[in-house]
Amino acid sequence: MNNFRLEPFLWIHLAGIAVAPLLLLVMGLGLAVADPLPFYWLELVFLAVVGILPILWMQWTSPFDIFSILIVAIKPSSLTPDQRKILSLLKTRKNKILNAIAALVLLGIGWQLYHWAPLAAITAQMLPQWRILGLIIAVIAFLLTNLFIQIPVSVVGVLLTSQQQWLKTEPYDLEKILDDFTILGLRVNKIFLIPTITPQEET
Repeated sequence: MNNFRLEPFLWIHLAGIAVAPLLLLVMGLGLAVADPLPFYWLELVFLAVVGILPILWMQWTSPFDIFSILIVAIKPSSLTPDQRKILSLLKTRKNKILNAIAALVLLGIGWQLYHWAPLAAITAQMLPQWRILGLIIAVIAFLLTNLFIQIPVSVVGVLLTSQQQWLKTEPYDLEKILDDFTILGLRVNKIFLIPTITPQEET
């Protein structure tokens, strides 16, 4: 039986969620720099708009192509039919809902972190006490947190696909991949560090 869950790229990107707690610590450190602006809600809006919306919009409109690692990505023409089926699953309504839920959870985490940030004020003394600098550090860390959580959430959506649904899924149209997915890095025919799953290995 075809087991798409053996695809190495799924597990590589799922493991990326381990980076998120560290990024949240950096965000908290940035928020602890200097005193909040008089209209603190402007800071919250800034963090939400810049830190959450770009990644959520990407995942909703042009999901991240998980068949990449670091600075290289597999060319669409070199993807196997099963890998293109996984791309189809990344574009489902279920995944969009999961990404929206993840964004709301992250918004709540960001809200809590903002209010608890003063506890890290002593540690933040190592940085220049410029509020704008702290906000830039915080929003970049929050943006990366969203990236390293939203992509694994999409992977979870794929992994939760039933075998019946998998069999019904069609490989994504090869001609549309470049337009419909976010592909970062140099495009190559194969990433040699990542094994290719063959039908024999899937049985």
